[in-house]
Amino acid sequence: MRGNRAVEFPDDFWIPIPLDTNNVTSLSPFLVPQDHLGSPAIFYSMSAFMFFLFVAGTAINTLTILCTIQYKKLRSHLNYILVNLSVANLLVSSVGSFTCFYCFAFRYMILGPLGCKIEGFTATVGGMVSLWSLAVVALERWLVVCKPLGTFIFKPNHAIACCALTWVFALMAAIPPLVGWSRYIPEGMQCSCGPDWYTTDNKFNNESYVIFLFCFCFSVPFFTIVFCYSQLLFMLKSAAKAQAESASTQKAEKEVTRMVVVMVMGFLVCWMPYASFALWIINNRGQPFDLRLATIPSCLSKASTVYNPVIYILLNKQFRSCIRKMVGMSGGDDEESSTSQSVTEVSKVGPG
Repeated sequence: MRGNRAVEFPDDFWIPIPLDTNNVTSLSPFLVPQDHLGSPAIFYSMSAFMFFLFVAGTAINTLTILCTIQYKKLRSHLNYILVNLSVANLLVSSVGSFTCFYCFAFRYMILGPLGCKIEGFTATVGGMVSLWSLAVVALERWLVVCKPLGTFIFKPNHAIACCALTWVFALMAAIPPLVGWSRYIPEGMQCSCGPDWYTTDNKFNNESYVIFLFCFCFSVPFFTIVFCYSQLLFMLKSAAKAQAESASTQKAEKEVTRMVVVMVMGFLVCWMPYASFALWIINNRGQPFDLRLATIPSCLSKASTVYNPVIYILLNKQFRSCIRKMVGMSGGDDEESSTSQSVTEVSKVGPG
């Protein structure tokens, strides 16, 4: 076929076929294996990878939630946000990653259009809650350490309110494709689903939806994270310079700098591929592209259910100590003591 005509499939699924692009399916991804997009070995490898994300992501996030329920000392305002992040990750790993594992094993979206919508919706909700939770963590650190509002104290009820807002924002992003503003369709190798950002049908206003996601659901959290952590770094560097003789202050400055770099890089690894690929598509309509490339952003976002807990929770000494106790390993009293000292040193650099 030639031009940018669309192939009509059952169940209201279609994708454009650009000129000279021969990697786009001519068979419904709801009906038959998509072997023209890759060898069975690739599909089975992806299935194994998704199974790992399902098992690891479900286990580590469930453990985090249970640990917080068991140990009262973990119920601080910051840890409420981390638990909110774990709930979002658990939703993505238990539904999104498991669905992808199952469909990759059959090499097509065997669960049909309804399963596609469920997977796309839950993955979008969980992903957006996770994304906004990372922004809330950054905001909380800025308010607590830098104290830009003077005597204002970030309390648990503020954390709970922020967590509720993350779900409101997530639903604002995930519901529109269910009611006609964009839609959920198979993406990449056609074994996972997400918002439609690569078709051109004006009926669904896909371009405006992608712009909305980029501006509201990516740019705002990203610049919030960058601003808050940059302010935190500036304050810590100033304190370290003023207290050059203090080894503990110098150590705290280095640890926080390393933490900030890891956090920002984790955010970018998770969301930059999706944002950049989607923007490239809507700004290069009609240009050939390989559908298999769309699998990469999907995999990276689902992998965040594992590496986000590692960054934000397992690197938290207090959380790590309690998890070790919960699973029967030796307690971490020394780690808890170290945590208290580290928090004290960081707090000293704030005004007031």
